[in-house]
Amino acid sequence: MEMRSLDGDDPATLAALLPGFRETMSQALPADPPVTQALLARLFQQRHGTERIVLAAYDGDTPAGVLKLGLDLGDPSGPGHGSLWVFPDFRRRGAGRALAGAGRAALRERGRDLLLVDAPKGAAAERFAAELGAERTGETLRNRLLLAGPARRALDEAAARPVPGHRLVHWDGACPDGLVDSYARAWSALDERVNGQARVRRPSAADVRAREAEAVRAGHRLCAVAALPEDGDDVVAYSTLYVRDSPMADAGETLVLPAHRGRGLATRLKAELLLRAARENPGLALVQVFNDVGNTAVVALNRRLGFEADSHWTTYALKA
Repeated sequence: MEMRSLDGDDPATLAALLPGFRETMSQALPADPPVTQALLARLFQQRHGTERIVLAAYDGDTPAGVLKLGLDLGDPSGPGHGSLWVFPDFRRRGAGRALAGAGRAALRERGRDLLLVDAPKGAAAERFAAELGAERTGETLRNRLLLAGPARRALDEAAARPVPGHRLVHWDGACPDGLVDSYARAWSALDERVNGQARVRRPSAADVRAREAEAVRAGHRLCAVAALPEDGDDVVAYSTLYVRDSPMADAGETLVLPAHRGRGLATRLKAELLLRAARENPGLALVQVFNDVGNTAVVALNRRLGFEADSHWTTYALKA
């Protein structure tokens, strides 16, 4: 196996990895639509405030597997967090061990001493982690919603339930200039850590614009809805969704500021956003979102709206 460092923003990288990912996901999640290059672009792109490391194990000219890591530039001694895949035709041939070793070496070169890797939960992952001496540190659910299925009634009911004292503002793409500063302040209340992304630290309008540009570069359209007080102009809650050229979209964040919780805003906003996306994108059939099992409020919100968990992912920690 030859180890190569790749540029996650290079279309040639995505084209090389796409066949292996399509085969992997067709086996792991057969009910999903085929993986698109836009999905890989979003997965591997350089993110705001983050250094992206993409390492691939090659067998000749064919990628056998890949390790994707994100390093938070605001936390110079923090972990590298990402995901490791070995493609089906190359399993049990040493590619996974080689990728883990290369990832550990890359972290040591940067003065970091902890590798966090997410992998599908199962006996194979447990065995592999044990062989490497990795420790299980967390679990994530992949939740899935069929927009035309039985959940549609729950969405309709939730979207029709008003939350007195609030008005909703929708946008696609760029947040309206008059809201962007308030939206950034609301975003600063987000405390959930996302795999391979920088922790939110006092985001500004420039940070909002940088994140919007990331979506455009990866061929995604950002859809959003925010709640404002009827008599004010400050964002007190919001929900986001990323739509691409695929029947499947990715839910983003849903956040309600602490003073406004307990009124049903999160349920109303997310239901409204999902229904609007379904109306405006006739080919959209499915929405996925990954949730930390410890974030019980968000897990419960998704259950109310009809999301169902179809796979579990485990986070392993390994000393670099």
